[in-house]
Amino acid sequence: MRNLIRLDDWTAADVEQVFDLADAYGAGAEPSFTGSAVMFFPSTSLRTRVSFERGAALLGLQPIVFPSETLDKPEALTDVASYLASWADVLVVRHPKIEVLEELASAGALPVVNAMTSANHPCEVLSDLYALRRQRELSGLRFLFVGGDGNIARAWQEAARVLDLDLVQCCPEGLAVPGAKWTGDLASAVRVADVILTDGFGVHGDLLQPFQITAALLDSAPAGVQLNPCPPFARGREVSADAIEHPAFVGHAFKSALLPVQQAVLAFALGAAHDSA
Repeated sequence: MRNLIRLDDWTAADVEQVFDLADAYGAGAEPSFTGSAVMFFPSTSLRTRVSFERGAALLGLQPIVFPSETLDKPEALTDVASYLASWADVLVVRHPKIEVLEELASAGALPVVNAMTSANHPCEVLSDLYALRRQRELSGLRFLFVGGDGNIARAWQEAARVLDLDLVQCCPEGLAVPGAKWTGDLASAVRVADVILTDGFGVHGDLLQPFQITAALLDSAPAGVQLNPCPPFARGREVSADAIEHPAFVGHAFKSALLPVQQAVLAFALGAAHDSA
């Protein structure tokens, strides 16, 4: 039984095991399970919810979905997890407070998978890395995250620590994730980036507007650069409309990786292993 709450809790070998499982599921292989996956999602969730529900069903797990606010109750969440363990095999939780996931996991009753919090979004980043890995070696790639501190920025920092990625954050001074490798020079940063990542501007839209990724910027990047904005993205905000039409844009295609990765994360949480040899 393994939790996925922060990628910092995993090793590079754990990530590789999940990627090997995703390869197997993408090829239609086993392992399969019986039981149920209890999930907590807000009504606004789209890609993550569809891929987790579909992934669980393909694994043989019955998805049972509740609104996230079901967990906002005076009952101790360790008790919630302990009761659910009588009928569920894994919890998939999207909730603003990562502390909710930590308390559920602390019961030790069943594995907890983070489907997004305000602090991070590990499955989103794992799926992007898996999509990249199917095309290129991750080692040696220069990652550029354009945007301020937030759950996507922090999830990429977690991944960079676990996998030793060359990751630079580009944003106005003072908006970077604490401890991140940072630059405020967008034009120079793009000229040496292999993978460009973005997130929504949020409350700092006015400060971040000069950091919009455009087709002209992408034309200045190295050959083969890939633009992967985190959805939902807004044309005219973090990315221009012509950037989405640029050959560098890989966003829609990359998200197909969500399904095998969510399957792999669930399987890994339930104790599955895959022999890549």
